[in-house]
Amino acid sequence: MLDSIYTGVTGVSSHQTRMDVISNNIANVNTTAYKGERANFTDIMSKTIHGGSPEGAEISATNPNQVGRGVGISSVDTIQGQGTLQSTGIETDLAIDGDGYFVVSDGDQKLYTRDGTFAFDTQGRLYDPGTGLLVQGNMAGVD
Repeated sequence: MLDSIYTGVTGVSSHQTRMDVISNNIANVNTTAYKGERANFTDIMSKTIHGGSPEGAEISATNPNQVGRGVGISSVDTIQGQGTLQSTGIETDLAIDGDGYFVVSDGDQKLYTRDGTFAFDTQGRLYDPGTGLLVQGNMAGVD
C-alpha cells in the first residue's frame, strides 16, 4: 500500500512543479525579453513483479509483469520563440529580430540577454541600467 501512496504523490508533486512553471510564465507576461518555459514529464522506473519466460516446446514466451513507480519532471525547457517587437521611442532601446543575444559584461565574465533596455553612461558607453553591465561589441569601421 505504501508503494501506491508514493506513486500517487509523484503525480501530485510533478503537477505542482508544472503549475509552478505556468505560474512563473503568467507572472512574467510583461517582463521584457522573458522567455516562457514548459515542464516535461518522464516515467519513473518500473518495478518488475514477475520476470518473463522464454518460449518452450509446448508454451509461448511470456512478458514480464511490471508496475510503474510514478512520474517525475525530466526537464524544464525554455521556449526560445520570437516575441513581438514594440517601438518605445527611446533611441537606446534595442531588439533582436530572430536568433541571438546581446553580450554584456561586468569586466570579468560575459553574460547574454535578450533585454535591449539600454542607456548611455557618463563615459558614453552603452550599458544595462538595471544591472550596470556594459554592452559588448565591435567598434564600427574597426576590423
